[in-house]
Amino acid sequence: MGRDGESKILFPTMKSLDSDKKAGKSGAVEEATANDNNGFFKDNAKIDFSNVKVEPLFEEEVDFDTFSKSDFRAVKVKECVAVPKSKKLLQFTLDDGTGTDRTILSGIHSYYEPEELVGKTLIAITNLPPRKMMGIESCGMLLSAVNNLKDSEDEELHLLMVDNHIPAGAKLY
Repeated sequence: MGRDGESKILFPTMKSLDSDKKAGKSGAVEEATANDNNGFFKDNAKIDFSNVKVEPLFEEEVDFDTFSKSDFRAVKVKECVAVPKSKKLLQFTLDDGTGTDRTILSGIHSYYEPEELVGKTLIAITNLPPRKMMGIESCGMLLSAVNNLKDSEDEELHLLMVDNHIPAGAKLY
């Protein structure tokens, strides 16, 4: 019942139930927790995309049957280490939801340090044939977004990371 004795209908919101209690806290604390995302995502208003050069889209089309054969899954990073004698490769031990660890190698060491990726939820294509690199069998490929900077040969790479609430093995459609 509402304060006026009338019936009260509750609608779900994204606001926490104790938000009124938190309203009294300092603005700095509110700002820090409002965008709590483990430090990986920035507010789009704070990102300058003016210096980004986007590659043109492929003109060749892929039919739906070919695309649907790709198995994209959410994977949790259990362990990540630099591959010895390689400047580029990181070796990931992943939980793909099957109960058996999956190993994937990725040439992203110049963009990420191994320890910052442990515990993250990434996207992988899991039904590629195994491929040996530096004597280690890689069973899949992690997805990333790559862009070049205008007036530069520099490249940015960002692993696709998703919400950690998505369970290992969740299929993407």
